[in-house]
Amino acid sequence: MFKWSMARLNGIESTTMHLRRQFLKTLAVAPLAVTSIPLAQANPIKKRDTQFKFSLNTSTIRGQKLSLPQMIDLAARAGYDGIEPWMMEIEAYQKEGYSIASLKKRIRDAGIELVDCIGFPTWLAQDETKSKQGFEQMEKEMGLLAELGCTRVAAPAIGAEAPLDLLQAGEKYKRLLTLGRKTGVMPQLEFWGAFPAFYHLAQAMAVAAAADDADAKILADVYHLFRGGSGFEGLELLDGQAIDIFHLNDFPKDIPRTSQQDKDRVFPGDGGAPMEELANRLRDKGGEIILSLELFNPSYYQMDADYVVKTGLEKMKLFFTS
Repeated sequence: MFKWSMARLNGIESTTMHLRRQFLKTLAVAPLAVTSIPLAQANPIKKRDTQFKFSLNTSTIRGQKLSLPQMIDLAARAGYDGIEPWMMEIEAYQKEGYSIASLKKRIRDAGIELVDCIGFPTWLAQDETKSKQGFEQMEKEMGLLAELGCTRVAAPAIGAEAPLDLLQAGEKYKRLLTLGRKTGVMPQLEFWGAFPAFYHLAQAMAVAAAADDADAKILADVYHLFRGGSGFEGLELLDGQAIDIFHLNDFPKDIPRTSQQDKDRVFPGDGGAPMEELANRLRDKGGEIILSLELFNPSYYQMDADYVVKTGLEKMKLFFTS
């Protein structure tokens, strides 16, 4: 019986070795079999489409000393989809005796949108008195913008001092988002490249994450990404849901990064920014992104405003309509 069992075991071992050799042969040819599958049978990842809209930030032609209605008409004639004024310009319009209702009508009749507004409430100040005042001012300005039909407002870190506690800042941004839902005007978290307290994309991402809110948005800017040392690769971590507005401009190649100022900004494509790469990166994010031309260049202020506005739009579309 023992001899019979050993023979049987020897047979099983022989069969096992044979099967092992066959299996190894199968593994050897498997890569060839996989690569021979037609590509049509694969499941390709569908590229998300991004719809771009083009806006004019009024700082671009501030030096020409035009009224807000004149800038609205200029943007509309040039072919922009929207305009992004500063709160001080809306307040100046009111001080001249005009109503918010009349401004809303002007924008509607021009056929463009009020896509966003730039203001400076001290909502992120570490001093709680200043922060409280900032929230009150923000609520007031949000209410005014809601009357105009504007659904966004820029929220730079006004009042903040370095070092900034990013988790506490996230709590305040959460409160600001709650206020935005109450008024219907959502705050876009903005960082400035030369602002010591809040200059980097990583800080903005940390504050947005700390807010733990689906409505959190980051307002990025070509110049600020460069000036603050953020670079452009980090944008890969943001999808189209995190970006509503993107400020478009460029930076000169011949000025050291840390020496550059807002006034040095140039038209998109006229500087050192990887504009084509940036366009492709934003194009892949999906959703709708508003590209707003924001410049402060005094040499452009010496030019005809109509030329500046049209040239800026042409240079934006050169990269973002292909």
